[in-house]
Amino acid sequence: MDFYAEIETALFSADINTKELIVDRVIEYCKKENIEFLDFTPKIQEEPSYSKFATIVKPKDLPKRGDFSKKEALVALIHSITHIEFSAIDLALDAVYRFNNMPKEFKVDWLIVAQDEIRHFKMLSNLLEKLGVKYGDLPVHKGLFEVAYNSKDSAIERMAVVPRYFEASGLDVNPKIINKLKSYKKSDIIKELIEALGIIYNEEIEHVFKGDKWFKYLCKLEGSNPQSRYKDILQKYKLKSRANQFDINGRKKAGFSCEELLDLGAKQCS
Repeated sequence: MDFYAEIETALFSADINTKELIVDRVIEYCKKENIEFLDFTPKIQEEPSYSKFATIVKPKDLPKRGDFSKKEALVALIHSITHIEFSAIDLALDAVYRFNNMPKEFKVDWLIVAQDEIRHFKMLSNLLEKLGVKYGDLPVHKGLFEVAYNSKDSAIERMAVVPRYFEASGLDVNPKIINKLKSYKKSDIIKELIEALGIIYNEEIEHVFKGDKWFKYLCKLEGSNPQSRYKDILQKYKLKSRANQFDINGRKKAGFSCEELLDLGAKQCS
């Protein structure tokens, strides 16, 4: 198997079934012993794969949400989360593709993350279809793609800004969305969405944990302190800690220590 050619095809493809087939096939390939990852030069991805079918706008121009008892608001919510999951598939694939000098375990970790994100995407896409909508019918932003593009030359920065910042921020927000949805009359769609978000939350903890593991691995390689290195990277990317929103329990399960969470601005942690 030409490992990187396969990953490149999956990454650049806009078709979810193509991504899924390749990811499943490559994971099986990686289970073999003594496989060789040849050196190669990755291509620069100038536009996200979803640009082939979705209209990209600035975040301020996205559809408003509001009252989830209204179909339009519920569709906007589900579509936005579906977009995050599709973006996360490509972020995981890009980590495997772009940082080809990382160990096999790193590649397998992010292929499994891609596999999870594909499953999450399909769950949410199915809910959209029940509402008469498909992914790409609403406009999307490319914020996560831009983060990936800007960190394309540094594995340590990628691990810091994607799993440890943006995916960890997803852990902070997810329970709040679930609680808000619970305040509405339970339609079948809302019940299914709450169940899907619960699954996503639990599995995203593992994804952030993997990012934390590899961030700390890279810090050890370069001889830096993970806590201060992380804050330096946040400052470089102009990212605020958003400590007032931290889901402390979720972040602790994902590898953050109380010492670090307090240093990032959490009011309390135990």
